[in-house]
Amino acid sequence: KMNFVVPDFYPAAAEIFVAVMALVIMLASTFARSIARNLAYLLTQATLIAAAFITIFTMEGEVVLTFSNLFISDLLGDVLKLMIYFSTAIALLYGRGYLADRKIDKPEYYLLALLMTLGMMVMVTANHMLPMYIGLEMMSLALYTMVAFDRDSARSTEAAMKYFVLGALASGLLLYGMSMVYGATGTLEFSGVAQALYNQTANQTVLMFGVVFLVAGICFKLGVVPFHMWVPDVYQGAPTAVTLVIATAPKLAAFAMAVRLLIWALFDIAEEWQMMLMLVAAASIVLGNLAAIAQQNIKRMLAYS
Repeated sequence: KMNFVVPDFYPAAAEIFVAVMALVIMLASTFARSIARNLAYLLTQATLIAAAFITIFTMEGEVVLTFSNLFISDLLGDVLKLMIYFSTAIALLYGRGYLADRKIDKPEYYLLALLMTLGMMVMVTANHMLPMYIGLEMMSLALYTMVAFDRDSARSTEAAMKYFVLGALASGLLLYGMSMVYGATGTLEFSGVAQALYNQTANQTVLMFGVVFLVAGICFKLGVVPFHMWVPDVYQGAPTAVTLVIATAPKLAAFAMAVRLLIWALFDIAEEWQMMLMLVAAASIVLGNLAAIAQQNIKRMLAYS
């Protein structure tokens, strides 16, 4: 028989709250059609503020694992979550006027923003590659839809298609890398991978291939050279309010993903991935700023720089 251990829901209170509020906003904006726009906006901002308070109150200082070690509550995750709430709330506040002027200020937009936030929270608190991937997909799918939110704009639709196709490619790279790390170490949990490396029981050849794919996936999500092709097109094509969202919070989640995967799981082979990161960082600084000089569009220039 299987022994089911009831997980400790307390560390995940903020995530559960945001998920429930997303459903509440969906129902509220369906039934209250006349005031749906303002209601969805106010409820979304209230949810972000309340989630920040919940995160602060459930901060414990020490590392807490729950949900069969899939979920981790630690200071890094809590601080990044607070930054994600803040940047999302500010982006929604600033973008509201822009959306209203173009008559695309719909309740669905705020719902997508909240689901994107939930995806990022899951990424930040993942202690295992599967929840990290699920969080990444949740964030990405909401972002693809937000980019295409202005349905009358051909440029927005084109940007969303580029983002979607290249995003799917990056997800494939990341999954392939994760499967290779699993093949080399026999586990997907970050501490388990680190343990296998420490004990030198991992298959080095397979592991190195896996690390290359993982770094490529992370670089794509951060938008660094040579995985930057989508960034200027998406920034230019998306409604400016959405560009503001894409440029802020998802970068924090990608940073969390890089820290958890590279430093927590793969620290023992740091000299292998450090070199890759140094090369893409230098290339991004040089190529990004050179390409930015030639741009005619301000959003493209900011995307490159």
